Amino acid sequence: MSKKNYFSLILLFISINISSIQKIAQAQTPVPQVTTTKQICPAQLPLAINTIINRPQFSRVRWGILVKKLSSAETLYSQDANKYFIPASNMKLFTTAAALQQLGADFRIRTSIYDEGNGVLRVVGRGDPSFKNAQLTILSKQLYQQGIRQINQLIADDSYFQGKVVNSSWQWEDIQADYGAPVSSLILNENATILNLLPQTIGQPLKIKWTEPTEAYRWNLENNSLTTQANEPGFVEVNRDLKGQILRVKGQLPVDSQPDITALAVFDPIANFIRQFRQNLTHEGITVKETMNSHLSRNDQEIAAVESPPLSELLIETNVNSNNLYAEALLRSLAIKKPKEKNQNTADVGLQILRETLTQIGVEPEGYVIVDGSGLSRKNLTTPVALVQLLQGMSKSPPQSETFRASLAISGVKGTLKNRFLNTAAAGIVQGKTGSMTGISALSGYVNVPNYEPLVFSIMVNQSEQPGKVMRTAIDEIVVLLAQLKRC
Repeated sequence: MSKKNYFSLILLFISINISSIQKIAQAQTPVPQVTTTKQICPAQLPLAINTIINRPQFSRVRWGILVKKLSSAETLYSQDANKYFIPASNMKLFTTAAALQQLGADFRIRTSIYDEGNGVLRVVGRGDPSFKNAQLTILSKQLYQQGIRQINQLIADDSYFQGKVVNSSWQWEDIQADYGAPVSSLILNENATILNLLPQTIGQPLKIKWTEPTEAYRWNLENNSLTTQANEPGFVEVNRDLKGQILRVKGQLPVDSQPDITALAVFDPIANFIRQFRQNLTHEGITVKETMNSHLSRNDQEIAAVESPPLSELLIETNVNSNNLYAEALLRSLAIKKPKEKNQNTADVGLQILRETLTQIGVEPEGYVIVDGSGLSRKNLTTPVALVQLLQGMSKSPPQSETFRASLAISGVKGTLKNRFLNTAAAGIVQGKTGSMTGISALSGYVNVPNYEPLVFSIMVNQSEQPGKVMRTAIDEIVVLLAQLKRC
């Protein structure tokens, strides 16, 4: 998956509620104007697709493609459909489908505060990926309304999710970025932070400004950047040290340029949560004498709580915006379907439930190898057949089918497909999930063909040396062909 839009993260940091975001996403959006009227017969489709994938520039590329009618077993096109490909974020289709089947559209994730007596409060997280500063404020106000003015000890309980917060097969370049943020029981602002780099006077290093000012005390900065003369090229690189909290900044920005905005994964998500919660409590008029982390979960009296939006809305953020943290949190949430055992890796339990659910949906077990919930790992493998089986299986289980399809991006309208298929026959009629990593491009979903019948498809490209834009354009050409089908 490509890096998220940093400006959207800024909105997250000022605590825009996810419910309002989803209302906007679900609002009626005008379908882009279509300028293409060409139509083809199904018999012409194989030659038309082969003409695209056999171009000389794709001679070293592996294509995996399957196109079928949604409501039947009829195959319109197949290319290595039973072979394994790295799916990137197409993996989220498996995770979100299983979460919907197992947990239900109304499932919510609860964050609680318990009173242990003697001024000791314990905040217990259960992996709500939508939890932000606004929810901290709600909890603080609930405590204040109950007459609490001082907390002797505030305990952050991160024991709900067991196991590593980062998958061991994720690449280092990913886990230092916001889209590879650690997955913890207590999540705040998607466990990410914003770094702004601003030009100063010519010859001076770039000024470093954090959206959350306390982050400045959490990092050891090595700033080797430079402010250059106007109109010179600008480039900035920010890297985190592998072993510690060292942040290295290098590059340059011209004096007249806009700030460079970088989103980073927080170094310690639990320390980040408890630090910001303490500040929030102080702002509301509640003093905190001491804070600590604990993994000794207890069942005391709940005195404050907030819940996430329903799963139906969490799925939209996961698939429409291809949010890795949401996908990983939902994978771990599946573990509630089995009795909790001590020191058992929550992600592993979630993967077990995921595989069992895929079989129930109709996906053949030999069609995939799944190691995470988001698709960040290059150890994930799937066939186009498995993805099509999933999409067909989900269409047969209303009302989940409607909720599932509503969680997908729409061509030319919203999400990761908003700027694709504009002014083509496919505009507004494709619901799909994208996938992108270096050398990998994917798109799977549904096409509501106006002059034919609904189709389901999976297109995956691996081992490509071509720029991602080139591969996405070729994939889009294939999908436009599907949109142009007619009965002949």
